Amino acid sequence: MSATFILHGCWSIDVPPAVGSSRLFPKLLSPLFTYNHKLHPVLASISHSSAVDHTSSHSISHHSPTESSLILIRHGESMWNEKNLFTGCCDVPLTRKGVEEAIEAGKRITYIPVDMIFTSCLIRAQMTAMLAMTQHHQKKVPIVTHNESERATTWSQVYSERTTKQSIPVITTWQLNERMYGDLQGLNKKETAERYGKEQVHEWRRSYDISPPNGESLEMCSRRAVAYFKDFIEPQLKSGKHVLVAAHANSLRSIIMYLDRLTSQEVTSLELSTGIPLLYIYKEGKFSSRGSPVGPTETGVYAYTQGLGNKRRANTNQKDLKSSNGPSAQLASVQLLISNSMHYLGPETDTHTHTHTHTHTHAHARMHVHFGISPRII
Repeated sequence: MSATFILHGCWSIDVPPAVGSSRLFPKLLSPLFTYNHKLHPVLASISHSSAVDHTSSHSISHHSPTESSLILIRHGESMWNEKNLFTGCCDVPLTRKGVEEAIEAGKRITYIPVDMIFTSCLIRAQMTAMLAMTQHHQKKVPIVTHNESERATTWSQVYSERTTKQSIPVITTWQLNERMYGDLQGLNKKETAERYGKEQVHEWRRSYDISPPNGESLEMCSRRAVAYFKDFIEPQLKSGKHVLVAAHANSLRSIIMYLDRLTSQEVTSLELSTGIPLLYIYKEGKFSSRGSPVGPTETGVYAYTQGLGNKRRANTNQKDLKSSNGPSAQLASVQLLISNSMHYLGPETDTHTHTHTHTHTHAHARMHVHFGISPRII
């Protein structure tokens, strides 16, 4: 039986039994976001996620209408990216370009709902998430949880219910950290290739199960990243939460490998650009890739799926009730745009592609064809 933790009536966090029954998850979230200092477990029979079957990572009750958005963002350019150094788990900040990439990523996702944020423990991923959220239309403040010590959790508590409602919890975890590059960390990539040979360095960087000296292979990184995703992030999506994950090339490759069911050979050729958000829709136990949002056009983003389109129409109806400026024509325009968008994007299916990179490229191209010229209708 799953459990839902209600964070002072504002945020509800759904966790699988193995996690919810332990002391780990309450410690993870409770001190910062509970106005009354307590997490209240609610029986699954009361929760909307009561029908979730946690025995299968890709299954959810088909009676549930839950549709959630998952945004994946690789951090913006770091100062060691700029210098062409192996970074791994070294904690390096963004460059000016990286800051601009993070802000641009935020503009692309500005109207895609976000309820929770997960990042690695590394500053470049956290900076990217924070800067992106400065562009979000909700204007909610992302607040990092601090559970390093009892004092840290006590001192970082929020005592205002109103402030809590205007905040978004940010969970940091080492499991989403970049792959640890061992003895290569801090070395120049070009010089390392000259020293050990291009083929050897390429094998260290791009093979699935071969690790650099004293470092992690992609397979090792995948085990920790995907396990965390299944245990902590996927349950939020199943319960209807909209989640943003800001992480790194290899931890995100690992997650995408799981979402798109890529083989170990396919994932090694997957390239992720810095600061480019990728959107997935979670519905009825399946993840559907929607490529990368191309801009901040509100009607565009809400047309990625029928569910988000309905939400957009509901928002439009509410605005029209307060306005006398042609609501019927406005709503008709929105409905037409959504209908056309569904035509361009194609049917909602879970991704089982053997050419993942091309899937994102084509989806991106289709969105450019349509959304790149669409007017903003508000």
